[in-house]
Amino acid sequence: MKKFQHFLEVFIFGARWLLAPLYIGLVGALALLLWRYGIEFVHLAEGINDSDAHMFTLSLLGLLDLVLLGNLVLIVLFAGYENFVSKIEAAENSTDRPSWMGTIDFSGLKLKLIGSLVALSVIELLKDFIELSNHESETVGQGTIWRIILHLTFVVSGVLFAIMDRLGEAGGKHLTAGD
Repeated sequence: MKKFQHFLEVFIFGARWLLAPLYIGLVGALALLLWRYGIEFVHLAEGINDSDAHMFTLSLLGLLDLVLLGNLVLIVLFAGYENFVSKIEAAENSTDRPSWMGTIDFSGLKLKLIGSLVALSVIELLKDFIELSNHESETVGQGTIWRIILHLTFVVSGVLFAIMDRLGEAGGKHLTAGD
């Protein structure tokens, strides 16, 4: 029975490698994101003389949106791979290694993700309000209202995640001190 248990545990532990193709897919998604960024940048450059300040700002916010999305993908890629598959030994001695790499646990990853989502939703709201200021009408569209609700949901979720993590850390310290 002990041999079967050992085999089962080795098998289950090895199953983490099933995630590796998903992380390779995220590298592909980064490449597609870079392609999309290039297209948007070229459009911005082509229309620089023809666009007004509002249109330029909206296009620039679109580029920022793509950069933040790329950062989000990279955070998930590095932290997810290191937390769930294997350490990235190739980065161990690299001077370019991000300071957070290897230090983010699952809880920290959730907070970084929700922070990135809040930043992305802020940019979308900013786009909406810039478009709104460019029109004569002062009415806020139903899509904008839903974006505000979604943004507030992200903010509240982030605050709740942070509170839960803080309480979990405090509870863990309290339990450890009592041992």
